[in-house]
Amino acid sequence: MNLWKVYRQNFVKHSCLLSRPFPKLELVVAIDIGDAHDIHPRNKQDVGERLALVAMAIAYRQKIVYSCPIYRSMRVEGSKVRIFFDHVGSGLLAKDGELKGFAIAGKDKKFVWAKAKIEGETVLVWSEQVSEPVAVRYAWADKPHCNLYNKEGLPASPFRTDDVGRCHFQKSLDQNSASKNFEFSQRPKAR
Repeated sequence: MNLWKVYRQNFVKHSCLLSRPFPKLELVVAIDIGDAHDIHPRNKQDVGERLALVAMAIAYRQKIVYSCPIYRSMRVEGSKVRIFFDHVGSGLLAKDGELKGFAIAGKDKKFVWAKAKIEGETVLVWSEQVSEPVAVRYAWADKPHCNLYNKEGLPASPFRTDDVGRCHFQKSLDQNSASKNFEFSQRPKAR
């Protein structure tokens, strides 16, 4: 079993923890650039441009969009979940058609692929298979098919709502809890 998604989540969480004493420390998302079989992306130019945006915004205090959309919170609205983001820039968009990469679970903790649509600066997520949703995941796979970006061209960061949110560390994530707490009822096929 490949645990890349667990490693990625741990890295992001612990980077947030480490950045607390270093407020000018940032990460860039390169999920759309990399190769599933090589942690080092061949496309160094786009990674460098994203790092340059961070440097211009933080070190040189330029008023520019430098970060990708990052999960902030969720709100259950009947049988749907509304996802809120920080760093949406001038808006959200789905590259190449309908949004992909969202999964949703109910109280049974079984994830199924979900439909999703952009509404303003939020994303509404649902599935006919889940009437009482409790959690959403985005790009939560070893090689995710995801296409949510801000209009400045920066891809949304992968996230899961069934674990602690961005930079909240009430409980630790280990490989066992990440793969056992919530499981897909049937492994959804990549779209």
